[in-house]
Amino acid sequence: MSLTGPDNSALALGRIRDLLGQLAGREETRLPTERALSEQLGVSRSAVRRALEVLEAEGVVWRRQGSGTFAGPRPDPSPAQTDPLVASIDFLEIMEVRLRIEPPLAQLAAMRATPSDVERMRELVERIAGTEDADARELWDGALHRQIAISARNRLFLALFDTVDRIRQDDSWRIVRERARTLAGSRAATLGQHWAIVHAIAARDPMRAGEAMREHLLLIQEILIRQTSIEPVPPHVPPAAQELEPV
Repeated sequence: MSLTGPDNSALALGRIRDLLGQLAGREETRLPTERALSEQLGVSRSAVRRALEVLEAEGVVWRRQGSGTFAGPRPDPSPAQTDPLVASIDFLEIMEVRLRIEPPLAQLAAMRATPSDVERMRELVERIAGTEDADARELWDGALHRQIAISARNRLFLALFDTVDRIRQDDSWRIVRERARTLAGSRAATLGQHWAIVHAIAARDPMRAGEAMREHLLLIQEILIRQTSIEPVPPHVPPAAQELEPV
């Protein structure tokens, strides 16, 4: 193969680098299509495709399916997607959405979780129970809920869960969460409910898993409501949540 022939990927790479240099500082960062680049640069489409793969690996360009190739590093989609939501959504809206997606996730997990998934859930509940650090408990709590979402084996559900979770983890909610952690009896109650959820998933009982998750989220919602009221009072702790022990 000729080093200067149309199939030379190194030649294509050099010419695309030159093109990127011309785009530097411009508002328009979208590159022409592979076909247009092939014709413009005098190289084959396969050479263009290989060159773009190298540039993408270097972080010089990024590509989005159906949209094209763009100069520069890939933007982080999370802030752009969640910041406007964080600014306008209150915790009750978050809990309303959690109540509609997490019980079905628990039901699916009861049908699809592997033994290793269940073992991981048990380890996470034990970590929640074993730490006295409030921030660490919240970290492990989030990891448990995400493990349940992962175990549901539904990518769209998981994407919805992650969107809500990113909003919930924003610093603007930190004070509310820290106040909720300190409410007397709330730690023991939520821990018992975590065990109830995991036991139901391990038992392959979708209805019980979904209901256990719903009860857990309702208690969290109640705690948050009371903690943001003027005179918080102890929440109702379901007897079943107090009696559950790990098995």
